[in-house]
Amino acid sequence: MDAHSRKTSGDTAERQRLQREAEYHDRRFGENTRSSTDKFYAITQTSFAWYHQRLLENVSGLRVLEYGCGPGDIAFAAAQLGAVAHGIDISPVAINQAREHAAGSGLHAAFSVDNAEQTSFADASFDRIGGSGILHHLNLHKAYAEIARLLRPGGRAVFLEPLGHNPLINAYRDRTPLMRTEDEHPLLRNDLRECTRHFSRVRPRFFHCLSLAAVPLRNTAAFRPALAVLSGLDRLLLSAHAPTRWLAWMVVLECER
Repeated sequence: MDAHSRKTSGDTAERQRLQREAEYHDRRFGENTRSSTDKFYAITQTSFAWYHQRLLENVSGLRVLEYGCGPGDIAFAAAQLGAVAHGIDISPVAINQAREHAAGSGLHAAFSVDNAEQTSFADASFDRIGGSGILHHLNLHKAYAEIARLLRPGGRAVFLEPLGHNPLINAYRDRTPLMRTEDEHPLLRNDLRECTRHFSRVRPRFFHCLSLAAVPLRNTAAFRPALAVLSGLDRLLLSAHAPTRWLAWMVVLECER
């Protein structure tokens, strides 16, 4: 196969991948196909709180982009805090839902269908960029480069993503393939190393391992005390330099331009 044929084949594969992602997320947001996984998110208050705190800190007056916004989350929170907020997603269904919410809420947040690996924005368009569960759907080399391009000097990107090193979590993923796309890839150590090549500083913080054992108790009186104990153990197990930190379910990546 000559160079032109390889490029054509590669371009076709990329278009097909993006189409699969768009179709999957149209179904996800249109039909709520991942509702059965909601039970696991009963334990995620700490990771989402840290993600929101680092992304929305002193955000008034800044330009904020929510990457892979779905029906909107960070974009609306940022707009409420006085930011100029925009959200992008590959799913037209999700963007329509976000626009309807914006129109009904009176919040000034803009939304558009866009490719997160090659957006339509100019260089240095945003002070903050963030997303939850988006990077692991992307070509990371392209996505990291694009995020760095879009950030202004001194800007900050914050992402909450799943990790792919815990064998028990991976076993569950293998048993539930219809809950995810064939192209997604929970982040690995090398993916975090790749991130450091695009930003001046990358700070990961790891969340949720033993605390997953509290999920079966979520509808009982024992849930909160059990979660408190297990989360305390997780803080030791998943601390910044502990080798066991890679067993975490989630990581918050804070990247500075």
